[in-house]
Amino acid sequence: EQQGPRDRRLTILAQLQAPIHLLASSHASTNTRTPSIMSGTPAPVGLNGMDLIIDGWFHERGEMWPGQAMSLKVEKVLDHHRSEFQDVLVFESEKHGNVLVLDGVIQVTERDEFSYQEMGAHLPLFAHPNPKRVLVIGGGDGGMLREIARHPGVEEIVECELDKDVIEVCKTHLPSLAKGYDDPRVTVKIMDGAKFMDENQDAFDVIITDSSDPIGPASVLFEMPFYNAMYKSLREGGIICSQGECMWLHVDVIQPLVNCVKEVFTTVEYAYTTIPTYPSGQIGFIIATKGKAEGCSKPNRKPSDEIQKQLRYYTPEIHEASFVLPAFAKRAIFGDSA
Repeated sequence: EQQGPRDRRLTILAQLQAPIHLLASSHASTNTRTPSIMSGTPAPVGLNGMDLIIDGWFHERGEMWPGQAMSLKVEKVLDHHRSEFQDVLVFESEKHGNVLVLDGVIQVTERDEFSYQEMGAHLPLFAHPNPKRVLVIGGGDGGMLREIARHPGVEEIVECELDKDVIEVCKTHLPSLAKGYDDPRVTVKIMDGAKFMDENQDAFDVIITDSSDPIGPASVLFEMPFYNAMYKSLREGGIICSQGECMWLHVDVIQPLVNCVKEVFTTVEYAYTTIPTYPSGQIGFIIATKGKAEGCSKPNRKPSDEIQKQLRYYTPEIHEASFVLPAFAKRAIFGDSA
C-alpha cells in the first residue's frame, strides 16, 4: 500500500531517531545521489542502465521524483558495466558532454557539474576562517577534491569512497573532474565513511558529504546516527556540508532532518544551488557548525582574484544569496516564525 505524505513523514522521523548502533551495520553511500548498499555487501543484480536508453535518448526516472523525468540525447556509450556494488554507465551526450550515471541516476554532466561541486565545497570552506584538514564522504568523481584543492591553506584532504570503479571510470572519461585526485594533499580511502569517522574523532575542520538520496539503505545518510558521527569527527569550530535534496520535491525529508540536526550542532542552515540536470533543476545543502555561533551564511574569507577567475559559479555574493530561501521553502523547513 502506498504511503501518503503524513505516513511518509512519520517514517522519516522514525528513521531520524534511529539508535547510534545503526552506524555499525549500515553503509554510508559514497556516490552522489545514487542508492547505496550495505557495507561490504555486493548489490543484487537489478537495474541495467542500458535499458534506460530508448530511441537514442537516456531517460532518468526515480521514486524520489515521481511523475517527472530527465532525458538526454545519447551520442555514444563510453562505458557500461556492473561494479561490485552498482550499475555504472558513462555516455557522451549531444549537448551536455560526458555523463556519469549510477544505478540509473545522473551523477554529473560535464556541462553543469561545476555549480554543484563549487557550492558544495566553497560554501563551508570559505565560511571557515582557516580550514586545514578536510574530509569528503563520497565524491568518487573527484569534483569536490578539485574544488577543495583551490584552497592553498588546506593541508590534508581525505576522501572515503567505497566503489573504486567510480574513481577509475571518472579518471578515464571525466578527467576535468578527476583531476582532483592529482593533488598531493589528497588521500583516498576505499572504505565506509561512517567507519572512518568513528576511527578519526576531533580530526577535521570541514566534512563534506557528497551523498545519495534517502531511499533504501541509503537513508542512513539522512538519519541522526550519521550526523552524530560527523559531529564527533569534527573539530571545535568546524563545519559540515551535506547534500540536502530539492526544496521543490523533498521538504518532507529536509524539515525533520533539520529539526533533529539542531539538537546536536550549534547552528543549522540550508543553502541551495541551481543545476539543470538534477531533479527540478535545484539541489540543496544542509550546513551545520560545531561551536561556531554565527553560522555560515556570510563568508569568512574570499577567493583571490586568480582563483575567482577560475570559478564559474561561486562568488562571495552568491554565497550569501544561496541562503536566502523562497518563502514557501523557508516556512516549510524552518517554520512560520523563521
